[in-house]
Amino acid sequence: MVLVQPVGRNKLAQFRHRGSAFAVGLPELRKLVPAYANVQVRNLVELQMSIVGRRYDTGEVVRLEWLEGRIASVTPADDSDVPWLAPGLVDLQINGFCGQEFNDLDLTIDKVRQVTLAFDEHGVTSYLPTMTTHSFEVIGHAMKTIVASRREYPDVAARIPGFHLEGPYISSEDGPRGAHPLEHCRPPCWDEFCRWQDAAEGLIRILTLAPEYPGSAEFIGRVAQTGVVVAIGHTAANSDQIRAAVDAGASMSTHLGNGAHGQIRRHPNYLWDQLADDRLIVSLIVDGHHLPPEVVKTFVRAKSPQRCVLVSDIVGMAGMPPGAYPNTSVGSIEILIDGRIVVAGQRQLNAGAALPLTVGVAKVIRFGEVSLFEAIQMASSRPAELIGERPNLLRVGDPADLITFDLPGDDQDRIMLRSVIKSGEKVGV
Repeated sequence: MVLVQPVGRNKLAQFRHRGSAFAVGLPELRKLVPAYANVQVRNLVELQMSIVGRRYDTGEVVRLEWLEGRIASVTPADDSDVPWLAPGLVDLQINGFCGQEFNDLDLTIDKVRQVTLAFDEHGVTSYLPTMTTHSFEVIGHAMKTIVASRREYPDVAARIPGFHLEGPYISSEDGPRGAHPLEHCRPPCWDEFCRWQDAAEGLIRILTLAPEYPGSAEFIGRVAQTGVVVAIGHTAANSDQIRAAVDAGASMSTHLGNGAHGQIRRHPNYLWDQLADDRLIVSLIVDGHHLPPEVVKTFVRAKSPQRCVLVSDIVGMAGMPPGAYPNTSVGSIEILIDGRIVVAGQRQLNAGAALPLTVGVAKVIRFGEVSLFEAIQMASSRPAELIGERPNLLRVGDPADLITFDLPGDDQDRIMLRSVIKSGEKVGV
């Protein structure tokens, strides 16, 4: 057997035979291979192994080459008519897509893969499947199934570094509870969490909870000591409870400004408390539906772009046509004509989101008045750092997880992707 893997813009190929490896040009390889009896050649194709683009951080036009899924060189290039070049997007909160939720007893390893690969077209090269408030059985099944899908499919494992568990230890009050089912909201339980972490094979990276339950600070401390990021969210906590949670090890706020009361006390309140604490990184849903532009601008300026990450919070019904959907894991929801997803029968409470991170990047530039560099960081390297992954800064040795794109025009709501590359392979657009 001869295995051929193209490895460079000069169309070199790695030629393996009887344990030996040689680098040869493809024309020479075609002459060489017939010299062996009973030889098979696989993947004898000329693949793209480099790309030219304008760096999102410096504006410099570069040629970026990769080898075996990692960046091998970054060199200046002369071409000025090129798209922007940036790391692939990292989304810390995805609940499903196109009619498939992760909180589903009918979830299979193939459905996990289908959802996972669907985000290639949206520039998401890494994400955390998010299980929301539900029964022990439903959440456990989701985790076991996603673990099995990672084991079966390398392309799934490459895109899923871990899980986000959003609930069930959240407020049962209307408003903070959001669309999470009331019957499954409950106080934190260490034994239950450990059983889920066992089912996840240690891959729970973020746990979102409300810190107002008795014993929450102790629970937060134990979870944080295991290396899991503890996030405050869907909470009605007072100032003392927020402070105690952060002192115990909470280091993040989940989709700040959402999962909250419609009306709250002017001050103090749990929004001011989280904004003011520099120990908390905040995630924001900047899709034009969840937070008004003025709130986005205020939050980003109060926390600074360095303490903000973007999430989509895309739900399982995202991508489906407008209409009523009565049997989702969070109950009855409606998808409106404008793309909003709301709890059925009203228009105030959102039930997750439908728009990808490419929208968030464009809108945080407009609403938050941040630079392209800062917006891309909020959607790529910073969320990766938050969960302990090496941030992709387009350095030699970084993963060849890349997007090229154009900035949106006046009538466009997102950065316009031209190509998506995962581990050195073009997978989208």
